[in-house]
Amino acid sequence: MLTAADLWGMSRAQLGEVLAAGHSIDPATLDDTEYRGVSLGLPAWIERLSWKTFKKVFHRDESGVLRGWNVRLEQTGLDGPSTPMQRKGKELTFGHYRVLAADGYKVPRSFEQGLMIDYGLGGNASFDPISRLRDPIVAVNPGSTDLLLGWSYADLGLFRLGTPSFFSLESDCPLTHRVAPPRAA
Repeated sequence: MLTAADLWGMSRAQLGEVLAAGHSIDPATLDDTEYRGVSLGLPAWIERLSWKTFKKVFHRDESGVLRGWNVRLEQTGLDGPSTPMQRKGKELTFGHYRVLAADGYKVPRSFEQGLMIDYGLGGNASFDPISRLRDPIVAVNPGSTDLLLGWSYADLGLFRLGTPSFFSLESDCPLTHRVAPPRAA
């Protein structure tokens, strides 16, 4: 059984191997949950400009669609509390998405199981670069969705461009609040 700390110490090549060997996820296990994320594989200078930790929220809406969003966290370290950043008394959210079966997606690396986070279907502005991102995610350990691994690539229409960005997701808590997509998806 791998732990999040095991993933944090891996190279991009090792993370790619874990992703390729990952296990499928029953989408219903993600319904109304929150996961604490850790960015992996990016150069340290990029992390300093952005973030190392974040929250990824999954919500099954009234129409039956599994969707979600990211929450910016105060950067308190890998073992620090998950304190959401706030603006005007509301959690700072970004990168809305839908979660779908990975079937039919052309992924630029070996990936045959798991789910796909599709930011292009999340209601983000079409000119927002995040709308081009796709994140395949897998369960790291068989039979458990307590620890997930994801990787980001850009879908540019005619071709797909892999990024060095991986992330771990650790089950954190049940859904604490709902956030509407930025626009109708």
